[in-house]
Amino acid sequence: MTTVLKFGGTSVATPEALARLTEIVRATAGKRVVVVSATAGTTNALLQAADAAAAGDGDRAQRVIDELAAAHDGLLRSVAPVAADTTAADLAELAARTGALLRSVAILHECTARTRDAILAYGELASAPIVAAALRRAGVKAQPLATVGMVVTDDAFGSASPIFAETHARSREMLGPLLDDGVVPVLTGFIGATAEGVTTTLGRGASDYTAAIVAAALRADECRIYTDVSGVMSADPRMVRGSRPLARLSYAEAAELSYFGAKVLHPRAVLPAIEAGIPVRILNTFAPDDPGTTITGQGVPDGSVVKATTSLGGLGLVTVQGAGMSGVPGFAAKVFDTTAAEGVSVLMISQSSSENSICLVVPADTGDRLKAALERMLAKELAHHDVERVSVERPIAVVAAVGEGMRGTPGVAARVFGALGRTKVNVIAIAQGSSELNISFCVAEADQAKAVRAIHEEFERAAS
Repeated sequence: MTTVLKFGGTSVATPEALARLTEIVRATAGKRVVVVSATAGTTNALLQAADAAAAGDGDRAQRVIDELAAAHDGLLRSVAPVAADTTAADLAELAARTGALLRSVAILHECTARTRDAILAYGELASAPIVAAALRRAGVKAQPLATVGMVVTDDAFGSASPIFAETHARSREMLGPLLDDGVVPVLTGFIGATAEGVTTTLGRGASDYTAAIVAAALRADECRIYTDVSGVMSADPRMVRGSRPLARLSYAEAAELSYFGAKVLHPRAVLPAIEAGIPVRILNTFAPDDPGTTITGQGVPDGSVVKATTSLGGLGLVTVQGAGMSGVPGFAAKVFDTTAAEGVSVLMISQSSSENSICLVVPADTGDRLKAALERMLAKELAHHDVERVSVERPIAVVAAVGEGMRGTPGVAARVFGALGRTKVNVIAIAQGSSELNISFCVAEADQAKAVRAIHEEFERAAS
């Protein structure tokens, strides 16, 4: 049996957390691969250092690295003796290299996406050796391994995509002999490299993606993602007091929830597991006996209709409206081509049946830029009044009701919007896919928590 275990930032940040981690790894039977994130707060600190260096403040950037290096060294010394180990020296050299890179950025007053990835890689490159040292102290044969030589990606720095065929081949080649020899490889999540060996990152929070990629490559029996909560919740517990962990989710449900704000699982993490048919379990490092959430390829009927309610704030609604849009071929293409050219991510789309308006939900800080670009693209239509206006409304939130049980069940939408109406929440725009797995809608951000509570209470009351 082969198990991939991924541990998040809070699971590797303290001596107590590392003690829990070692207990979990020791208790796991068969071949084991560990994937780790940077210690909690490290990536944010590195981003601050990169920004300071780009602004020419090399001293501030160096102070950040010095503080991180001291924290990592203290964590290492608290969990493992270092007298006969090169780990402390390796960490010091890593910090020195990162500091030198930041000084170069400060001299140039420029931090490219490629350079930023090299700086951000410091976090995982530091945490993996510390975790491996803690495991060795606990009697586990462990070896840190940087995924820069294993996860092969394109050169989209900051959000690179793996080249799966090469990554799978390298993963089996590099990990197979270690696993056969009883070694537990401790891999750096989040980072990879181009075929030429240039360091890349897979995007913020993507260590769970790394774990799923490795699990698929090794054809593992299970992929476990350890965090500081006991699974995926039926709603954000900060908004809904009665939220509860979900025992099982389908891949489709997990993808919908992660896309619309559930932070336990990275949105892309399910993709390699879907293809390989590997179950993913979301577990709590600090309560390892809790059952957590198991994500599988097919949903298991449990009598629920809406299984979970999730939301995402900090968004803007860009609307293109005009009577002259109706029936004009290619009009939507102009809107979407402009959006793509601006590099703006669209989270939800809504269009009236009359074709008089198209609404795009985008990150709030991109709304004005997209509005200006659309006005330039549609200048002729605006002049002729075929398009009456391009507007931005913010801040808004998207709320989504998700569940396999919604499919084919009459009256779900009526219950959703009835609950919102009773709570006096105004719905700005609505979207539902033909899969019937998700009803999404926009509300003012001030109504976000109220909307989530209304839907959660409506369907939890019926289920209980």
